[in-house]
Amino acid sequence: MKKVALVTGGGRGIGLGISEKLAADGYNLVLSGRSDVSKVADAVQTLEKAGAEVLYCSGDVSSAEDRTAMLAAIKEKFGRLDVLVNNAGVAPNVRADILEAGEESFDRLISINLKGPYFLTQAVANWMIEQKQADDSFGGCIINVSSCSATVVSVNRGDYCLSKAGVAMATQLFAARLGEFSIPVYEIRPGIIQTDMTAGVTGKYDHLIYETDLLVLKRWGLPEDVGKAAAAMARGDIPYSTGQVVDIDGGLTMCRL
Repeated sequence: MKKVALVTGGGRGIGLGISEKLAADGYNLVLSGRSDVSKVADAVQTLEKAGAEVLYCSGDVSSAEDRTAMLAAIKEKFGRLDVLVNNAGVAPNVRADILEAGEESFDRLISINLKGPYFLTQAVANWMIEQKQADDSFGGCIINVSSCSATVVSVNRGDYCLSKAGVAMATQLFAARLGEFSIPVYEIRPGIIQTDMTAGVTGKYDHLIYETDLLVLKRWGLPEDVGKAAAAMARGDIPYSTGQVVDIDGGLTMCRL
C-alpha cells in the first residue's frame, strides 16, 4: 500500500515543490489550502500525472473545525497518514515597523503560521502513534517548513519572525515528545525562495542576491530545492537527526568574516 503525505499549502510555491518530489517518490498526496479546488487544478493534474492519487482539502489550518474535517477526510480516503509537512503560512499584509505594528496582523500570523501547525501536529502525532502501536513497521515523519526569519531579524515584520521562531521551538518539542515512538520531526528553513510570496519584492531581492555578498550561492532558491530536502527526510535518509534544522538558504545564515 502506498504511503500518504499531507502537505499544507501543497498546491503552490514551496508546498508544490515538496509535493512534486514526494509524488516522484511514490507517495499519495493530500493537499490543503484556503483556495477553492479550481485554483489548484493544474497542480493536482501535474501530481496525478506523476502517479499520485491526490486529495484536496479546502480549509484554514488555523481553524480547529477545518483541521478536524481534513483529518477525517484523509482517514476516509486513505485510512493512513505517514508524513505531515507543515508548510502553509502567510506573510504580513503590510510590512510595519515593530514600533508601529498593530495587533490584528500579529494575531493573524500567529494563528495561521504557528497555532494552526502546532495543533495539526498534535492531532497527526496522536494518529501516528496509533498507527505505530498497531503496526511496529509504521514509519511516520513530521516536517516543519519555517524560514530563515526564525533567526534573521526583520524589524518591519516582527510578527512573521516570531511566528517562525515559534515553529522552530515546536519542532524541538515534538521531536522530544515523539522520540519514544521513533517518529522523527524535522525543520526546514528556506531562505530567499522564488514564489508568489516573494514576487512583490523581486527587485529588492535581485539586488541583494546578485549585487551584494548576502548569499554564498548567488541565485534565487527554488521550490524544488526545498522539495529535495523534504523528500530525503520523508524517505528516512537522515533517521538519526530528529529535531534538527536544514537551512535551504544559499549560505545566507552562514557566519562569515
